[in-house]
Amino acid sequence: MSEVKLAAETRTEFGKGAARRIRRDNKVPVVLYGHGSDPLHLTLPGHELLLALRTPNVLISLDIDGKANELAIPKAVQRDPLKGFLEHVDLLLVKRGEKVTVEVPVHAEGELAPGGNLLEHVLAALPVEAEATHIPEAVTVSVEGLEAGASVHAKDITLPKGVSLAVDADAVVLQVLQAQAEETAGEETEGEEAAEA
Repeated sequence: MSEVKLAAETRTEFGKGAARRIRRDNKVPVVLYGHGSDPLHLTLPGHELLLALRTPNVLISLDIDGKANELAIPKAVQRDPLKGFLEHVDLLLVKRGEKVTVEVPVHAEGELAPGGNLLEHVLAALPVEAEATHIPEAVTVSVEGLEAGASVHAKDITLPKGVSLAVDADAVVLQVLQAQAEETAGEETEGEEAAEA
């Protein structure tokens, strides 16, 4: 798991106007909370934070005002719906060795059995419990040769050492569906006949 170091500054101004000024300076307003401590309001460099957040569940090492170092993981990210820039980020304070519950992306690899089958991701991300400094970036599942009706359950996924499921073991993660092309064509024909009548 990658760890990214970022310089953070404490902030004393709050509200929409203050947040706009922070973003104009290419920074992002951030709240750091956890471990029963009072929330800490910070600003982080926008571009560096954006790059760090490309890694799911990235571990961020915060150098706060050059005085304190804290570890955190992203908990909530707000983006501008049109332009996609970061508006606000909530970070969760973590400690080395501490277990946290996070969602890890699920990647499927391999080819399904021939016949126009479709792979449905029932869970795009798998809830797991892992040590804060050893969160896997993703889990990979082989779907090689799976036929329509087959499914992959949470218990079927091989997890890295020290990582455990935080979801029911029988929860369906992936399932293979039969393509519905023939039914769609039949429905169109019925619709045309009804229109002619």
